[in-house]
Amino acid sequence: MAVQRAGLHRRAKHLVVMDADSTLLQDEVIDLLAEACGCVDEVSVITEAAMAGELDFGQSLTRRVALLAGLPEAVLGEVRARLRLAPGARTLLRTLQRLGYVPAVVSGGFVEVLAPLMEELGVRHLEANSLEIADGKLTGRLAAPIVDRAGKAQALRRFAEEVGVPLEQTVAVGDGANDIDMLSAAGLGIAFNAKPVVQEHADAALSVPYLDAVLYFLGISREEIEAE
Repeated sequence: MAVQRAGLHRRAKHLVVMDADSTLLQDEVIDLLAEACGCVDEVSVITEAAMAGELDFGQSLTRRVALLAGLPEAVLGEVRARLRLAPGARTLLRTLQRLGYVPAVVSGGFVEVLAPLMEELGVRHLEANSLEIADGKLTGRLAAPIVDRAGKAQALRRFAEEVGVPLEQTVAVGDGANDIDMLSAAGLGIAFNAKPVVQEHADAALSVPYLDAVLYFLGISREEIEAE
């Protein structure tokens, strides 16, 4: 259940911003990279602490990326091919695009892995971290400022300005502690299969496997979803 302010804005153009790992995707990209690097246990411990809000996201990401030093660049393509969309993700994106809504992805993951998938899905707005690569290998460093908790909220505001919608007509969907600022800044923040600390900061919480359930919070009916 989500209690929302009534009005014409509910059926106006919206920007819908989603986290990638464990929201739009079933996977955590850095964990897949860690498998390829043979450091999955070390990375998983840091990831869990960060998602639960026990570690600063920026510091934890820096530590996890450092463990990937020396990984061949070609592995990025292999990981990209293994990514699994969340159940209902294609239905959500297809319906949003058909009805004139604008989907976007803001992720603590990596542009090098996510950008080709977003292009395939028709998602034109993407903000994510960039890995530093030298001589065909990951250096273990990031190539640009970290897209952290504050950075996600800033990206939401920037995309809203670019798309031309007010913040009250933005929707944010995420599962981790680094999504909290983004969920709070949006007109409607939806915690998707999220930790309790994230649900506390969201307007609504969805604890179901299917990402397209987000559509009902936009007032979109089953008939509209199933329409060709």
